[in-house]
Amino acid sequence: AAHNPYFANYTIAQSKHILGVKPTPRDALTDVSAKTYSISLKLPKEFDARSKWSQCSTIGNILDQGHCGSCWAFGAVECLQDRFCIHMNMNISLSVNDLLACCGFMCGDGCNGGYPIMAWRYFVQNGVVTDECDPYFDQVGCNHPGCEPAYPTPVCEKKCKAQNQVWEEQKHFGVNAYRIKSNPHDIMSEVYTNGPVEVAFDVYEDFAHYKSGVYKHITGGMMGGHAVKLIGWGTSDAGEDYWLLANQWNRGWGDDGYFKIIRGRNECGIEEDVVAGMPSAKNMVRNYGGSFGTAVV
Repeated sequence: AAHNPYFANYTIAQSKHILGVKPTPRDALTDVSAKTYSISLKLPKEFDARSKWSQCSTIGNILDQGHCGSCWAFGAVECLQDRFCIHMNMNISLSVNDLLACCGFMCGDGCNGGYPIMAWRYFVQNGVVTDECDPYFDQVGCNHPGCEPAYPTPVCEKKCKAQNQVWEEQKHFGVNAYRIKSNPHDIMSEVYTNGPVEVAFDVYEDFAHYKSGVYKHITGGMMGGHAVKLIGWGTSDAGEDYWLLANQWNRGWGDDGYFKIIRGRNECGIEEDVVAGMPSAKNMVRNYGGSFGTAVV
């Protein structure tokens, strides 16, 4: 634990505001399948998606959600763009802003939080444009810790900021949206086979002070729900099994933007709400030309 500059001037209320995962209504999951894997799949003791798919620069990016409770959108967009690279050889940055502003009621309440699984459904139904077309709104001006007032959810404009780009032609789609069964083997199998996944978990006050090592909740009250990108796993020198995750609070937080959390005991609910989807070739040939490989599902 250590002092994290990211939260230097944050109040408790401001910290809670950026924890933007809402509890998913049970009826919203009635038609969402839970993906499982055969126990015979052999998995390495340590794994890091950045190493396995070193050609995919997006996997190692650490972003910054600013003052908006948009973690649910960041986690989804980051994983989808990683999977476009892994399965279709496309290094591309997709737009959090599109999802945040345009998903509307289906996804939740924008900067006041949303539902990760519904973000993946949005990719299937509506697609998401590139970040160049619709860049994230909280990038200039009032974007330092403690800055008030917090930004409201951006307006959905459905037009590209970049010149000579058409909104509809910049859309990138998902094939499906699914959950991964809540056990370490299936989560590891999904990441090893298809790439990073989005996970939601409960954040307690001590998490804000994480600096390095394997996090376990020790002290402080529950602050809210948060979504991040899970990219790997391993075992510490002390013999603690852990998950490796990328946060979106910039590189000034935690271990250069990353953190590890104890694996195998559903710490803070980290193993019970894991979602993902596969990228689609829809609209790809028109935008980029050429052919694309078949995605593994």
